[in-house]
Amino acid sequence: MLQADWMSLIASRPSAESPVQPILHEAGWREAISLTVALWSFVALIYLPIFLERHAGEGWTSVALDEVTLIVSMVLALPLFAIFRATRDWNLVPRTLTLAAAVLAVSIVQVTFDLIYTGFIANRIDTAWENLPTDLSRAYRATFNYVCVFGVNVALFHLVSSRRHDVLQAQELARALSAAQHAQLAALRYQLNPHFLFNTLNAISAMIVTRRNEEAELMTDKLSSFLRASLASDPTELVPLDQELTLIDDYLEIESIRFGDRLHVEIDCASDACHVPIPSFLLQPLIENAIKYGVAPSLDPVVIRVIGRRDGEELVVTVEDDGRASGNATATGGTGVGLQNVRQRLSALYGETASLVTAARDPGYAATIRLPART
Repeated sequence: MLQADWMSLIASRPSAESPVQPILHEAGWREAISLTVALWSFVALIYLPIFLERHAGEGWTSVALDEVTLIVSMVLALPLFAIFRATRDWNLVPRTLTLAAAVLAVSIVQVTFDLIYTGFIANRIDTAWENLPTDLSRAYRATFNYVCVFGVNVALFHLVSSRRHDVLQAQELARALSAAQHAQLAALRYQLNPHFLFNTLNAISAMIVTRRNEEAELMTDKLSSFLRASLASDPTELVPLDQELTLIDDYLEIESIRFGDRLHVEIDCASDACHVPIPSFLLQPLIENAIKYGVAPSLDPVVIRVIGRRDGEELVVTVEDDGRASGNATATGGTGVGLQNVRQRLSALYGETASLVTAARDPGYAATIRLPART
């Protein structure tokens, strides 16, 4: 009953609580009761030999009566926890003084109960005045002992409360970091679409100007299908490599309309690599790089190869071309945004366990992605 009263008192106190406070409130009382029972049970074990010696020859009934005081101590610890919770937003000094005063007050209440209860048990009510000096001396020592134990009780409240609060804050921080990472990945993904869209619309415009209307219509249809697939996907989701290669194939169909026979595509995905998940649309900027710096400047046919394979616990995906012009964006006046974008997405998702390595070849250029093969 006492616990319910104190809980209702604290629950009715108005405060601007954070989302973690209801969790702290519900779990806090359970932990407080468990800690109190454990602490005072430990105290009971320590004092058990003294109780047995005090009641030698009186049987277990007398010892059990003495243990009632320990039960009362456990009950009196609950108001201490209520005060501990009620003052959690106070400054350090007033809170410490308040808790110290509460510990002293509860200890005095406990000692007063002990004196009265022991007097009734020993049937010393008629000689209470004569035993007062002895009782007061014992009460002084007992008060000190109770202050120490109740103080330890409050310290345990603080220890568990701080630990729980730290755990919940860490969980909130993890959720916030996850949300921030999700936003970052989404921004990186959508950074690619306007670039690709601009190039494609520019190509469609050029086809219309040169009266290649059928090609322009086909390219518009392919573009709309590709954009639907792009917008329907989660920018941060992982998709199987073969699904990513299907999207890349759709993208290359659009580009093949632009370049005709100058663009040839070869896709080779090993069976043990096809189901490994990778970030959606991760390969698009590498393909776009190969087209922009390998196919577009070349007058001869250029082959773009996409190769996926397993290397132990890693997935290795290589995008290469044999164009005469270098595929290095910075070497040909580009900004390198596509390569930087891929590196940032890999870093955000995999940290240092993933990498993008690029290298010029004679002829052509190659970009190789390595990432953990998580199935």
